[in-house]
Amino acid sequence: MQMLLFLALAALLIGLSKGGLGGPVPVSLTAPLLSLVLPEAKEAVGIVLPLLLFADLFALYFYRGQWDMAYVRLMLPAGIVGVVFGTLLLAVLPKEAFLQVLGLFTLLAVLYKLSSDWIKALAYRPRRWHGVFAGGASGFGSALANVGAPPFTAYMLLQPGMTPLKFIGTTTLYFAIINALKLPGFVLSGVLNAQQALLIVLVLPIVPVGVWAGRRALPYINPRLFEGSLLLLLFILSLVLIF
Repeated sequence: MQMLLFLALAALLIGLSKGGLGGPVPVSLTAPLLSLVLPEAKEAVGIVLPLLLFADLFALYFYRGQWDMAYVRLMLPAGIVGVVFGTLLLAVLPKEAFLQVLGLFTLLAVLYKLSSDWIKALAYRPRRWHGVFAGGASGFGSALANVGAPPFTAYMLLQPGMTPLKFIGTTTLYFAIINALKLPGFVLSGVLNAQQALLIVLVLPIVPVGVWAGRRALPYINPRLFEGSLLLLLFILSLVLIF
């Protein structure tokens, strides 16, 4: 029952994120939370994947046609390489090492979010290899810990003429593709299995409820307060996992 409750919470957090509430921060919470209750901690990354794929369908519908394919084409090849290496490492990491790596990635996500305003203010000259590096790092982080957003968003926020809608649309398409590419490796490595799939089916309806709730709550909730509360929880979880 405890496992099902935590999985339902993960589905709700993913839905809220895809509905526009909290950006990628709610998704970053899911693997650390589930790793605390799963017997095999690394399965926390795998069991979240079908929920992300289901939520991606809604996000792709909402932001259809708003993406910039030039950025996707630039970053995706390196992102695929990152997914392969991240999945291979995830499959062989022992439990204690995985928990520490997950905690470190979670902490990095918090630090990135706190410094995002500073990053946007940087004097920056775009270089093609920056996009390649960001794609590889985001694919690796996404496969290893479901924390692929920081390098991707840091690169995108620094691009000249990047509008909020283009940013959200491109992020949505890129990570929908990355998430789909993770599926075969997760199944083959055993990080995602049939027993988990049965649990996931039970909580899938919560995802669209979360998407709806996220979109409806946007005008009524202070986004900085909501995001700040989640960041504090993320920070605490990262320390628990590392130490």
